[in-house]
Order: sequence, then C-alpha cells, then structure tokens
Amino acid sequence: MIIEPRMRGFICLTAHPKGCEQSVKNQIEYVKSKGPIDGAKKVLVIGASTGFGLASRITSAFGSNASTIGVFFEKPPSEGKTASPGWYNSAAFEKLAHESGLYAKSINGDAFSNEIKQQTIDLIKADLGQIDLVIYSLASPVRLNPNTGILHRSVLKPIGSTFTNKTVDFHTGNVTEVSIEPANQEDIDNTVVVMGGEDWQMWMNALNEAGVLANDALTLAYSYIGPEVTEAVYRKGTIGRAKDHLEATAFEITKQLESVNCKAYVSVNKALVTQASSAIPVIPLYISLLYKIMKEDGIHEGCIEQIQRLFEHRLYSGSEIPTDDKGRIRIDDWEMRDDVQEKVAKLWKEATTESLPNIGDLKGYTSDFHNLFGFGFDGVDYQADTNEMVNISSIS
Repeated sequence: MIIEPRMRGFICLTAHPKGCEQSVKNQIEYVKSKGPIDGAKKVLVIGASTGFGLASRITSAFGSNASTIGVFFEKPPSEGKTASPGWYNSAAFEKLAHESGLYAKSINGDAFSNEIKQQTIDLIKADLGQIDLVIYSLASPVRLNPNTGILHRSVLKPIGSTFTNKTVDFHTGNVTEVSIEPANQEDIDNTVVVMGGEDWQMWMNALNEAGVLANDALTLAYSYIGPEVTEAVYRKGTIGRAKDHLEATAFEITKQLESVNCKAYVSVNKALVTQASSAIPVIPLYISLLYKIMKEDGIHEGCIEQIQRLFEHRLYSGSEIPTDDKGRIRIDDWEMRDDVQEKVAKLWKEATTESLPNIGDLKGYTSDFHNLFGFGFDGVDYQADTNEMVNISSIS
C-alpha cells in the first residue's frame, strides 16, 4: 500500500515502516560515528520503542555491543492498517542488531502489569542470566495498578490557579492564547500514580527479588524540568508533582538495593518533539524558539545525540557520575544555559503568528514531528508500494 501521513489533531494515525527503519539506521550510524563506549553489556530498556528509550537501546547495542531486551506496548499492523511507529522502530532495531551479531529480543505488552514483569524476568534468566543496566523510559497517559485493579488517568494541569499563555498550532503556525483550569487533588494524585516512580520501584524490586540484577548495576529514569515560561503548566503543575515523585524514588531504590550495590539515577533531559510534548500547550512554541537558538549556536541535539552524550560523558566516562544538588544527572545543561534561556525569554515576548516564521523554527519542529512516524526521511521512496505487515522477529 502507499502510506501517507494522516493527521488528526496532534496525532498522526499512520506510520511508515521504511521511514522508521531509516530513522533507526540514522541513529545507529550516529552512535557508531562517535566511537565505542565502555558501558553495560546486558541491558533492559522498559519503554524501548520510541524517543529516549529507543535511543538508549541503540546507544547500548551499537555503542557498547550490549545484549538488549526491550519492553514496550505497541500496536502491530493488520492488513491495510499500519502499526504504531514504535512497532516498526523495534522491528528495524532487532533486524539491524541481529545483522550485526548482537542479541536483541523484545516483549510487547503492558509494562505496568505483573505478567509482563514476570515474562521479562523469565527471559533474562533464560538468555542473559543477569542485567547490569535498567533504563526506565515509560510514557503513558493511563496506568492500571496491578495490585488494586484501579485504572488511573494522568492530566496535564496547573496547580492553584488558571494558567494562561501563548501556544502555537504547529500545523498552521497560528499563535494564540490558551487557558488551562487548575487541577484538583484527585487529578494530582492520579498523575503521580501514572507518571511518578511507583512502577519503576516495582520493576526494580521484582528484578532484585528474582536475582537477575547484577552487582553494581545501574538504573536510570528520565525527567524534564524546563524553563520558567512552561513551569506553571509543567514543572509546577501535575506533571511536575509526578516528576518530583520519580526523582525521590531514585533515592529509595538505591537504598533498597544496597545489598547488590545498585545505584538509581534520574537524568533530566532537554525538550524535544515527541508525541506527548506535541499535545502540551505552550511546549511546541517553546521548542520552536529553543530549536532556532540552539541550532544557531551549534548545540542542538535530538534524542540520539542527547543519549549518546549521556552514556559517554556521564554514565560511563570512567569518573564518578556528576549530579546536581538534588542528585540528578543534568543532560539538559545546554538547553538551560543562561544565555540560551535569556534569548528564549526575549523571543517569547515577540512571538506572534506573523513573527514566528522568522524568529522560530516551526519548520524544524514539524519535520521532527513527521519523523516520529517515519515520514520525511531522505532515501525513502514514499510513493512506492510498501508492505505494512512487518514482523518483530522475537515476537512473531
């Protein structure tokens, strides 16, 4: 079938298997171009199919020759209907890893469930014995708590008062004002349950109790802080409460796993175009301004550049892992530089529908959004008849 992007609001309903494969190839080539990393050799990535999780899997495999197990929850293809992009990404990753002689297996299912945790543990025991790095990179709007049976839904809202600020529709380039009503306590509690650290801790406890965590293992979860202009709706809103919980959980995990000397860290990453961030008011406008500035300054990074730098220069540099005063790894350091943020704040005041094409990088934002779904890559014939029925070798 001929596969074209079909948009509905902030979502693309289709994905291109060849484009997703090209995306994975590009990321692999980048990692290989930077040279080997003396990193972990047996790696579990929870949330391994897109974004930072996929980049972590690629960096581990092709930077450190690691055996990787990836856990994700993606929609497989059916006749005449494309899979979700994460499915095609993972199919491409496995294929390319196997061609390079690397072990790579995947599990598709709800990572919040006890069943998927057990399935993962059984696979580790059977194939790898123990693992020395666990990446936790889940992004989900809902979570079914396996112990209570309650379905929790996260919300993105400010706390205390209505938030009003500029936003942009990245499809049209229209800059408008948006208002978001504040959260109630139930909203906050549910968001913390979905996006906080509880499930990360459950994973680490399950892995430890099963004896599949190697001594001196590392575990890492990803967070975001961001600038003053987004903090009311992000870091000081419901999502921020969840991130606070996630960051506090790192210390609890480290304490609980003292017997195997496992250290837990949270890495604060930079703002990037993702399916999730596209739906957050204010964020697309902020990112389009940030991209323009960071590209002009030669310090722009996508997911793979960010994660490769994290692994090489923070996690596995041969020195102690540097952290801020709250114990977090700061790989958002270039985004949060004073000079970068001062420029963003200045441009924010100037941003209108008319001025944005000149002062922002909406084109770059839109291109990155299409790339998420496998569209817009050089070297892919998008007019060619393409087989949507792509299998993941370790699953199908």
